Amino acid sequence: MPFEGKHNVVYLDPPGIPTICYGHTQDVVLGQKASDAECEAFLRADMLKANTVIDRVVKVPLPDARRAALISFVYNTGEGRFVKSTLLRKLNAGNTRGACDELLRWVYAGGKKLPGLVKRRAAEHELCVKGLSP
Repeated sequence: MPFEGKHNVVYLDPPGIPTICYGHTQDVVLGQKASDAECEAFLRADMLKANTVIDRVVKVPLPDARRAALISFVYNTGEGRFVKSTLLRKLNAGNTRGACDELLRWVYAGGKKLPGLVKRRAAEHELCVKGLSP
């Protein structure tokens, strides 16, 4: 994940969540370390989980670029936020452009607007709207 960077030792992300490797947060504790191979395994499992969530809750066809944008988003924000989001409601209602535009609103963590999230969401948005007429 180009937006995450890789950290083989747990760190606290901006909202204070213990995080390791490429943004893995499940069952992570302070002081934990992971090998490069473990980081790759976490990444594969987390991406598969994000894709499974999308398959379960998105009710409209997704071109590959839009799916990639949503996988990145779900990977970063988590299933709970995605399934309750206006983004998903708009997408499933057929308002694809409106759904994609929702990505640009998700740039805050811990109550602060983060430049890294602004860049990430811009890249996700670009993928999401790919192929839509202007």
